[in-house]
Amino acid sequence: MTTDTPAFTPAALQHLLKTGDGPRLLDVRTSGEFEAGHIPGAYNVPLDTLREHRMELGRHLDEDVVLVCRSGARATQAEEALADAGLPNLRVLDGGMMAWEAAGAPVNRGRRRWELERQVRLVAGSIVLVSGVVGFFVPGVHLIGTAVGAGLTFAALSNTCAMGVLLSKLPYNRGPRTDVRTVISSLRNGS
Repeated sequence: MTTDTPAFTPAALQHLLKTGDGPRLLDVRTSGEFEAGHIPGAYNVPLDTLREHRMELGRHLDEDVVLVCRSGARATQAEEALADAGLPNLRVLDGGMMAWEAAGAPVNRGRRRWELERQVRLVAGSIVLVSGVVGFFVPGVHLIGTAVGAGLTFAALSNTCAMGVLLSKLPYNRGPRTDVRTVISSLRNGS
């Protein structure tokens, strides 16, 4: 299901937050990404957790909700999942945290990490480079690089990334575990 809800610009969101009429902010990035930097007042509900608990979360989100991720792709997936659960007042932060930071908007900073997209580029590029060099000496090894290229092409076409999912599970990328009960309690209490 694709929703027709317009995106929400960083400037519009900043204005609402300054006037005190701000919507609920759900940041659907991994807890490690959230810990590295997030919009003040945002709740961290990683996309996988949101999908799993969307009905339960939906019962506690009766006001406007703006979904945030790095660039907008995961937030759009979260919007579709919550819309399927019956939530009507959903928006996606246009351009995600990249646009928010580019606009000079406030960010709560924590421990810095490489973003998952950068990690994917490093791993994929390294595999292609090594398999290409080793392929000069060992016939057929270059096909590993071809497989990585095919995987990246599929990732772009399907807007998913298996390598990113695997990298997000590494200890380096994990922040504090998101407890959905704590998030729901915070949503209920407005804290």
